[in-house]
Amino acid sequence: MKRRGYSESQRYEKSEGRSNRSGPHDEWIYGLNPVLEAIRSGREVKSVFLSSSRKDPHTQEEIVLRGIKINKTDQFFFDSRFPKGHQGIAAIAAPRKYMDIEELLSTPLRKGKQPLFLILDCLEDPRNFGAILRVADAGGVHGVVIQSHRSVTLSPEAVKASAGAAEYMPVAMVANIKHAIKGMKEMGVTVIGAEAGAEKTIWDQDLTVPLAIVIGSEGKGLRKTVKEDCDMLVSLPMKGKVNSLNASVATGVIIFEIMRQRLNKNALC
Repeated sequence: MKRRGYSESQRYEKSEGRSNRSGPHDEWIYGLNPVLEAIRSGREVKSVFLSSSRKDPHTQEEIVLRGIKINKTDQFFFDSRFPKGHQGIAAIAAPRKYMDIEELLSTPLRKGKQPLFLILDCLEDPRNFGAILRVADAGGVHGVVIQSHRSVTLSPEAVKASAGAAEYMPVAMVANIKHAIKGMKEMGVTVIGAEAGAEKTIWDQDLTVPLAIVIGSEGKGLRKTVKEDCDMLVSLPMKGKVNSLNASVATGVIIFEIMRQRLNKNALC
């Protein structure tokens, strides 16, 4: 069975035309929501691949109506290229573009909103990154800042974990997040570092002001120099025996506390 699958994949490579194959600057995305949201967001999607066993006429109709070619192929094609969870759908697309940091910082002003940013200090797990992008999109974050080295990127794994949110959440990549923190402070943004064990808790702070939340890496947390640049450090109250949360879970708790406070303040105005 695998031999037949392999030969069909090879026939695709030879017969469907090299124009449909991933070029040096293109990338694969996989999973139903990531592929559909990439198309809906306007990202250039060059071709879509569907498993011949996938029965989903509505998805196929949406793709075809947008003028994108569909390639039907076998399950081996997906299993040999992508991790579990590919759902029998993938696409070749232009790479997701990072936003310039100055443009990202001006986004709330253009929208007339109170600034809310996320800064990720050397986060390394792409699944955590994707989950954070999903939370950020749901919680009204205006942009996420990552570092260009020792850090996650908008990889296919992160895009898949974001369930499509990566297509909409602005992400800026900078050489050093300390420069981004400095720029935010200069525009009146309060920078809060999330740190397990910090004396102050998130519940005790006024989160209705312009904010940037800094999230540390898995296991190591915030770097010492980054902590020193924060206006304050806060923790989440813990009652269990495990004294820390997954980075994306902690981010979700913090972001939705910010949303709660801001909604309450607006309701009182």
